[in-house]
Amino acid sequence: MLWEPEWRVSVQPTSKPEIVILYDASRSTETTDAILPPSLDSNQEVVTRKNWIEQILTSDYFTALKQDEDNRVFELPFSAPPENADPVSSSLAGTDIYSAIETALEDHPHLRAIILLTDGDWNTGTQPVAAAQIMRSRKIPLFGIPVGSDRRLPDLDISNVTSPTYGIIGENVQIPFTITSSLARDVRTIVRLRDIKTGKERLKNITIPAGEDYYDSILWRLSTEGSSTLEISIPVTDGELVSKNNSREFTISGRMESIKTLVIETRPRWEYRFIRNALYRDPGVQVDCLLLHPELGAGDGPGYIEKFPEKLEDLQKYDVVFVGDVGISENPAEGLTLEQATLLRGLVEKQASGIVFLPGPMGNIFSLTQSPLADLIPVVLDITNKSGFGGPIASKLNLTTGGRRSLLTMLGDTEEDNPDIWKSLPGFNWHAPVIKAKGGTDVLAVHADKSNQYGRIPMLVTKIAGSGKVLFLGHDSAWKWRRGVEDLYHYRFWGQVARWMSYQRNMAAGSRIRLYFTPERPKPGDSVSLNANAFDQYGAPLSQGELYVNIDSPDGERKRISLNKEDETWGSYSGRFKITQPGAWKIRATIGEDRAHSTDTTLIAQGGEIEKTGMPARTDVIEEMTRVSKGQLMEGDTIKTINKAINALPMPRPLESRTPLWSHWLTATCLICLLASFWIGRKLNGTF
Repeated sequence: MLWEPEWRVSVQPTSKPEIVILYDASRSTETTDAILPPSLDSNQEVVTRKNWIEQILTSDYFTALKQDEDNRVFELPFSAPPENADPVSSSLAGTDIYSAIETALEDHPHLRAIILLTDGDWNTGTQPVAAAQIMRSRKIPLFGIPVGSDRRLPDLDISNVTSPTYGIIGENVQIPFTITSSLARDVRTIVRLRDIKTGKERLKNITIPAGEDYYDSILWRLSTEGSSTLEISIPVTDGELVSKNNSREFTISGRMESIKTLVIETRPRWEYRFIRNALYRDPGVQVDCLLLHPELGAGDGPGYIEKFPEKLEDLQKYDVVFVGDVGISENPAEGLTLEQATLLRGLVEKQASGIVFLPGPMGNIFSLTQSPLADLIPVVLDITNKSGFGGPIASKLNLTTGGRRSLLTMLGDTEEDNPDIWKSLPGFNWHAPVIKAKGGTDVLAVHADKSNQYGRIPMLVTKIAGSGKVLFLGHDSAWKWRRGVEDLYHYRFWGQVARWMSYQRNMAAGSRIRLYFTPERPKPGDSVSLNANAFDQYGAPLSQGELYVNIDSPDGERKRISLNKEDETWGSYSGRFKITQPGAWKIRATIGEDRAHSTDTTLIAQGGEIEKTGMPARTDVIEEMTRVSKGQLMEGDTIKTINKAINALPMPRPLESRTPLWSHWLTATCLICLLASFWIGRKLNGTF
């Protein structure tokens, strides 16, 4: 046994060695960028990758290989799109090189080599190099033949449209989009947004930089209630070879909405009076005012409440809360108490409401920095100058890059008019003592004249706080925007603020469940975060009970998830699910099995195709696979040597089965049995 004997069985193959030719049949092979080798076409015509593969496989290069009697040759396509499939299935079809090689290895045990014709643009399955490692362990080389150009075709592609789920009828909606250019020059063109049903359209002039991603947005005003299908498109430009990705369709719903706001102030300064008027006269806004005058007490009259809502069911109805020059006070008639500040923070973070900070010369906002609202304030204030800065010369706001793109600052009917409108607005003489914006905020406008060591003084700042939104306006002269134009810009600005802040909160609102989700326009593979607030029959946050969400996918499959309770005080729940296909996902939220008070909504997953034409070939993927498997990369006229390279390979060795006798369990068993028999025999013989 010390010589390590083995039992070896050699099995001679009963069939010829096998050569498998795998060729790519995915949708990306429709790209027209493949140049025929000079030996096949002296003019080196540019054809589709699919046509190139067909001509190569029928050429003399492979004819001689197929007629070779020493090998059995198999031609196998892979990743072909399903025939007569629905749009959802077609969009999910991709290229899986690993599975194609794995299947060939399983179905052909006597492989001598694999020849792979592909553009290397894999997008599903395991990394192809893993298949090459398996081939190396089995001593089967891979001959890779790349198809197509490794440079992208000249093309303009509307690669993404992130439209909101809904918009308010009569108000502008901002439609962001992304255009990817692979052209070698800048392109001046037109973006067209069109309602497919009515034919109504809107145009915007843009300039797309060469070879870059271009981000922009276009405004659209909804005029009808219900769902509308819109198409965004750009014309085909000179030199562009792929035209079908120049347009995208999406849906958006129009709603008549009632937004509930609460305005809290101390002294009725001009800013407060005109904000109240702007909201009060907006037909889509319901406003309550709480005036905590330090000398006269709480305000009274139409549209006023006498005290801060004491019950959560009364407070949770407000979508937006405006906090003016109000501070923290132990007396509820003179300011906010710490308990009320805690409730306002919970309303924003747990129930997706919005809060607007409007500081004033009294400097009461500094007491808010010592309260639970401190983390919501998006700027750092100068505590050495609580009354702020004033002067006889009016200053103006300058929009930042983010401000020029934001819907909040869109005072004109078109993006082209907006910069001129902001330049024409009256300025302000007083502003809050702001040092800088905090991290994680968006600065939309800055002081046009003043700056410090951190740059221009931020005047209009927004941030996300939990599920809600925060806005800070650092001056108290927005009411002056009425000069010469009356309510036009002032009312529009505050109306947009109210709608922007309440948007997510009202995505899907029922009588007892409020549901909102991110992202709004997911893609296959994205995880969607669901957040919800549930209430009992009296309107108070739900303290007992389970919240379920039934999800119907576009192909009719249904599943149910239970949302996790996040905060019992506010009745907030959360959960996640994954988008597996494009189309309309129907979502229904219920408290237990109570379907009578369910909340229904539809989530639209963008249907971008996984397999795209016009993308560059990935020769590096094929080269790595041939190197790992100890094969050969064949390009151009070297393809004609494929038969010679295959015949130079050693013939497959006979399959061997080796059983190590020295370490086999049967050997040990036999030794034990022999020794036991010997010992028993000695005992029976009387030998000790």
